[in-house]
Amino acid sequence: MSAIKTKDEILEDMMSREKPVCPNCGKQMSIWEAPSMNFSDGLGWGSPYLYMCFNDECPLYVQGWDNMRENYSHHASYRCFTYPDAKNFECMPVFSPMGATGQVIDDEVVFQQEVLKEAIKKGFSILASCYVEKDDLTIVRILLDSTEPTRVRIKAAEMFGDICGADAVEAVRNARFGNEVLQKTVNGAIKKIYDRQFIRECPFCAEIIKSRAAICKHCGRDVAGQ
Repeated sequence: MSAIKTKDEILEDMMSREKPVCPNCGKQMSIWEAPSMNFSDGLGWGSPYLYMCFNDECPLYVQGWDNMRENYSHHASYRCFTYPDAKNFECMPVFSPMGATGQVIDDEVVFQQEVLKEAIKKGFSILASCYVEKDDLTIVRILLDSTEPTRVRIKAAEMFGDICGADAVEAVRNARFGNEVLQKTVNGAIKKIYDRQFIRECPFCAEIIKSRAAICKHCGRDVAGQ
């Protein structure tokens, strides 16, 4: 019995092969990611990825618009597709020129996915070392670096709350991270630092004061109960 391949393994295998050509136009077909929905007999597509022809000059696609209109009164056409290990070709209906193009997988997309995976792996490795060495400067640098993957920056934000002190808060307090989850994690990390050191921000001047302070030592305002 052959082992069941994972989705990533199926894609890697298809990327390593020479792609089939469309029997209707002779153009090389593209790898297409099947959407997560039932199809045909309700059992799904049978494969997470298929080969599909996206040549807009393919006779099957060009003539399909007229055939679908004349026979079914629908504004639609069809594209040729086949399964990874199949020898026969089938037709899939599409309802616009952009139909199904959103799931096209090409070499550049896969390359970018691999680059992202490596960046995340490298970022997590650096953060693991930072945690052991209590390297708060590198944690802050990664947290503020917009070129780092979001997952890495979120992890850095979590570590920021565990390792960094109040003196590091100023570097990130007014930053805008452009990601709701990341911003929420940073806000939670700052609160964690304040709670750990029994301090808070004055609601009037935003300077750091003790949690139980009644008068702000910086602006002199009454902060009791604030």
